[in-house]
Amino acid sequence: MKITFLGGAGCVTGSCHLVEAAGKRIMLDCGFSQGRREESERLNRTHPVPPDSVDAVVLSHAHIDHSGKLPGLVGGGFKGPVYSTAATRDLASIMLPDSAHIQLADAEYMNKSRKARGQAPITPIYGLEEVMATLERFVSVPYGMPIQLFPGISLRMLEAGHILGSAQVELTLQEDGRERVLLYSGDIGRPSRPILKDPDLSSRPDVLVMESTYGGREHEPDQESQHKLERVIRETVKVGGKIIIPAFSVGRTQEVLYALRQLDAAGSLPGIRVYVDSPLSFDATGVYKLHPECFDEEALSLIQSGRSPFTFEKLKFIQGVQESKALNSMRESMIIISASGMCENGRIRHHLKNTVSDSRNTILIVGFMAAETLGRKIAERLDTVNIFGEPHKLRARVEEIHGMSAHADSGQLLRFAGTIAAKADAIALVHGEKLQMESLAGRIRTGSVPGRTVTIPAVGDSLEL
Repeated sequence: MKITFLGGAGCVTGSCHLVEAAGKRIMLDCGFSQGRREESERLNRTHPVPPDSVDAVVLSHAHIDHSGKLPGLVGGGFKGPVYSTAATRDLASIMLPDSAHIQLADAEYMNKSRKARGQAPITPIYGLEEVMATLERFVSVPYGMPIQLFPGISLRMLEAGHILGSAQVELTLQEDGRERVLLYSGDIGRPSRPILKDPDLSSRPDVLVMESTYGGREHEPDQESQHKLERVIRETVKVGGKIIIPAFSVGRTQEVLYALRQLDAAGSLPGIRVYVDSPLSFDATGVYKLHPECFDEEALSLIQSGRSPFTFEKLKFIQGVQESKALNSMRESMIIISASGMCENGRIRHHLKNTVSDSRNTILIVGFMAAETLGRKIAERLDTVNIFGEPHKLRARVEEIHGMSAHADSGQLLRFAGTIAAKADAIALVHGEKLQMESLAGRIRTGSVPGRTVTIPAVGDSLEL
């Protein structure tokens, strides 16, 4: 029995791990890599193991850096089931087609200039045909209910509190008279956050594979984030600028809308419109409303009283391309929330292209930006950033709010590990950058039980279970 780390090891995107036990191969997540364009393109077009050698996939949640390669895996010959929660299945049914659509639209847009420069055209990694074949393979698993995947392998999905439908994946493995429990955390959410339930802390695995995105950083208090959001909006409106918020369509967009709704209800939102320019965000917000079983008491009480946690009078969802383009010609102050969250594709790049060089505007960063992404380069306030392969001066103001992150921070990760891994003899840290993982590993080792190992695997490393 072993687990091999195929992606998301030593980095934040491209999550993918392979469990081998009882004669079967089970893939945990199958995500897109984001970062350096050429390297990401290569990783996203290839698979580290033959797709037809994988017996099943278990998907922790629907974010593209965890699910985006699934259609390519199916197109390459994978014929097994994809297990997930019902909410993750519903989100995947809109996110994977959207991924295919964005690839096609971006290819068409970039090929115009490539043709003029005499360069070969680029092609999408996959299309709708592969996506539809993938969605047919989904099998929904309720939270907390053990199911047998194969003889000697059973699965439980436990609430992760990260986004709608997110789950920790618990596998009970039996081979040659031995039994081992492996828990893969997926992405761990933050306790006491609005909308979703807190992470489930009931598992007691022998081996814990855990994310570490914010392994060395603490989030600012919620109240401070709310005050900063209000301040940034007021200061930008005062000079006649626009506020551009890159946000993942699933999770972050809904949290930002929840915060803006609170400001509006308190009379603290200036008289400007809020535009969500992402058809996927509109669809995803609809999926949220279909799954109240994932909500905490505060969000449930709003719904039961006939109010939505995500809508208010000043909000407008943008659907069509022409409507999206029209936002860039409007001169009044506004808030534009658009995907993708790391600014690597989608409509956000068009809005940045039109606003990033105007000092009146503000780019508001509300989530983690992986290394080498456009979002990270903006967060680092580089003098010039490339958008669609062309340089643009970064003159817009850049502000960051870390308190809206859907990832647990250092202290919360440490408490998670201290509870979940109370009896574990091994912990492996994934889904993090080097400094964040090393910081968390050091803190875990300080209070670790005798005999426990804490490792930071590289891509291709294996851990015997």
